[in-house]
Amino acid sequence: MAVFATPDAPLRARAVCEAMDVEIEPNNINSVRLKLKWLVERGILVETEQGSFTQPRP
Repeated sequence: MAVFATPDAPLRARAVCEAMDVEIEPNNINSVRLKLKWLVERGILVETEQGSFTQPRP
């Protein structure tokens, strides 16, 4: 969640992988994307556009 603490703009799954020092491979990006969508379903993150994720603003 620290990845989303500082950016002003929503992040894509690839940018999250880069921020977490995860190897940039299609399987890793898809895995991170699925986890981000899981967090959206639980209300922890918001998907502002298709594939762009951020924390909800109060």
